[in-house]
Amino acid sequence: MDLFDYMRTNTMERESPLASRLRPSTLDEVVGQRHIIGKDKLLYRAIMADKLGSVIFYGPPGTGKTTLARVIANTTRADFRQINATVAGKKDMEEVVKGAKDALGMYGRKTILFVDEIHRFNKSQQDYLLPFVEDGTLILIGATTENPYFEVNGALLSRSRVFELKALEKEDIKELLRRAVYDAEKGMGSYDAQIDDDAAEFLADVANGDARAALNAVELGILTTERGADGKIHIDLNTAQECIQKRAARYDKDGDNHYDTISAFVKSMRGSDPDAAVYYLARMLYAGEDIKFIARRIMIHAAEDVGMADPQALVVAVAAAQAVERVGMPEARILLAQAAIYVASAPKSNSVVRAISEAMEAVQSQRTPAVPVHLQDKHYKGAEKLGHGAGYQYPHDYPNHYVRQQYLPHGMEGTEFYHMSDQGYEKKIQDFMTFLKK
Repeated sequence: MDLFDYMRTNTMERESPLASRLRPSTLDEVVGQRHIIGKDKLLYRAIMADKLGSVIFYGPPGTGKTTLARVIANTTRADFRQINATVAGKKDMEEVVKGAKDALGMYGRKTILFVDEIHRFNKSQQDYLLPFVEDGTLILIGATTENPYFEVNGALLSRSRVFELKALEKEDIKELLRRAVYDAEKGMGSYDAQIDDDAAEFLADVANGDARAALNAVELGILTTERGADGKIHIDLNTAQECIQKRAARYDKDGDNHYDTISAFVKSMRGSDPDAAVYYLARMLYAGEDIKFIARRIMIHAAEDVGMADPQALVVAVAAAQAVERVGMPEARILLAQAAIYVASAPKSNSVVRAISEAMEAVQSQRTPAVPVHLQDKHYKGAEKLGHGAGYQYPHDYPNHYVRQQYLPHGMEGTEFYHMSDQGYEKKIQDFMTFLKK
């Protein structure tokens, strides 16, 4: 490293964003992700013993993927190289491989290669790394926000262990905010600032598991807020709201507001009020509710409250649920709104719920009778000789593709579970079934 490199490195360390400066140097400083780096967990033991194999870190932004890679860099005795897949090309990888071969051949030292945004590598770039990962020239650490089982080559995945990082809990982010404000060495403690409890609570909540978003907001607050009469910089709720550009909503994801709002949302769909449904949807989205949770509720109530009155409601709900995972916010709000409005506006019937409930009750409370002989499978070995399937009438051989025969077990003839309503499409089903049974 020459003088200019040294000066540039020092300047970057001083001027880098707070989220970068706060990155821990050791595993014990890492906040969150106890499910993979708790002291009894495999990853913790492998890092501490410097016996790490190739791994893929997968999780949403701001959860610590790069942080873990930096901790490994500080812990390992191996050479550590880092590239970003958004800008790196084959030449960069060739240089890393050449250096890794030299280190292994001359000094017996392994090389760890950290590839950030590894999903941005195309297939040929990933294939280039494969033989060097396989023969141990490189230990790969990949970081991705995308599902690696879709975005990373199967051959590379089979030689790596995937660790999923979860969105940070609110308490984890509050701990990082305290470090940010009061730590004089890595944080902004030298600014003599303080953060109110409700401001920290708000930032931790609206960050939605992304530590970087919360830290960027508190950094902006400290740098732009004038000192109070006591000489301190006060980060209160209003300042926090301005810095993250979002008003605090009365919504606690673990409290009454959460349950009351989702209950009102569901009941509005059931009650055929699309205006109320989309309003409560907006409240949940504004407060940072998990879009996948909302999509699941819409799917459930498409079947529970609409059912066969409009079978397309479930199709729309499932399509929206799949789409929001691919699109994400903010556009996902449109998809969810369409699904919620469709379910709210559709004709209603709970006959599906009644049918499965009554059938489950019958199975639970009654002795289980045998399947009628003519419905039994005759294709497995020896079944036909035992008479299985004898007498079955194939409906497509008859007019209207229907023939009257017994389907329920003996002793249950005439039992009805599906009580059709006269709503929407279900009325057509009712008319058709009546026509068949004349």
